[in-house]
Amino acid sequence: MHLSQHQHSTAQPEQQQLQELSVQPRPQPAGPPQGNGRGWIDQSKAVFAKPHAESHLSFDWLSLLSVPAVTPVKKKRGRPPKHQVENGEPHEEDDEMEAVKKAKRAQNRFNGLSVAEVMTKTLPDVITYNLDILIIGINPGLMSAFKGHHYPNPGNHFWKCLFLSGLTDQQLNYMHDHTLPEKYSIGFTNMVERTTPGSKDLSSKEIREGGRQLLEKLQKYKPLIAAFNGKGIYEIFCKETFGVKAKNLDFGLQPYKIPETETVCYLMPSSSPRCAQFPRAQDKVHFYIKLKELRDQMKGLAPSREVLETEYSFDLQLAKEDAKRLAIKEEKMDPEYESCSGMHADTSNGSLAALTYDEPVTLFTGFGLKAKT
Repeated sequence: MHLSQHQHSTAQPEQQQLQELSVQPRPQPAGPPQGNGRGWIDQSKAVFAKPHAESHLSFDWLSLLSVPAVTPVKKKRGRPPKHQVENGEPHEEDDEMEAVKKAKRAQNRFNGLSVAEVMTKTLPDVITYNLDILIIGINPGLMSAFKGHHYPNPGNHFWKCLFLSGLTDQQLNYMHDHTLPEKYSIGFTNMVERTTPGSKDLSSKEIREGGRQLLEKLQKYKPLIAAFNGKGIYEIFCKETFGVKAKNLDFGLQPYKIPETETVCYLMPSSSPRCAQFPRAQDKVHFYIKLKELRDQMKGLAPSREVLETEYSFDLQLAKEDAKRLAIKEEKMDPEYESCSGMHADTSNGSLAALTYDEPVTLFTGFGLKAKT
């Protein structure tokens, strides 16, 4: 009887201290586990069964107060990543689902055809003898091969620049490409015939062989002007044809003629919206205007004068004023764009980050440009 009173008197201070600290004792199982139950001890009574002094020595109450506070982690803003990683391994199911979605988008874009099926298609040249201008691209893109026409993507600036420069008297699109040789004496071809998602998918061997085939084509059809749509195309052609490794190429009329012909070479920026140096249509119209002037001079339709190139810097504010005067709207980037007969970007000056409007560019004077002083 005396022992039970002592246990009851020691248990009350313990429970009172637990209530003051707002700490609830961990719940313990009501009975022994399944089986023979050997070695099982009721932990809920183990501490309180000891004498008062031992209970304080065996349980450190101050340790409960020394637990460090947990600082809440601020969540990052924005959409979570598509591929969540757990234990250093990505979700295979998410990867498979994403691949299926991309394949479906590609098939919907090409009317049920896969990318591999579109790549088997070819894009025929639109060419005849003695054209005034032959537009030369690098190779057919997926949309060009699928449509069977040149520069069909609405994000490409070619057809808009052709009209704004006066090379055509009305706004045309890719459906009219076969009418240009007869009506405007303008044709289309590519350096490499094989269709790829982008020019980066071509091998160096294909490009070199394409340069030799292009030379034979130019010598056969003898256009007045061979207009290269993109700096990268002409760099390759110049090395293969003239044996000159072109560096710091200038846009406009080039110093070399096609061997055994009177065909001159003209270089203009890629009509792709991915052209980092000239990303908008109004930035490129100037080169089409000068192409028209060169054609007229060579045909005797304009006063003969020497076409000079001088160093100019691109003035963005002047370009915007010209665009407002001519009511030219800024082009929006097409995320689904695939390069159609043009290079992805003109990167002759190095990385894309280095291509800014403040860098000097050798150009003709005119639209959106002012002489560098």
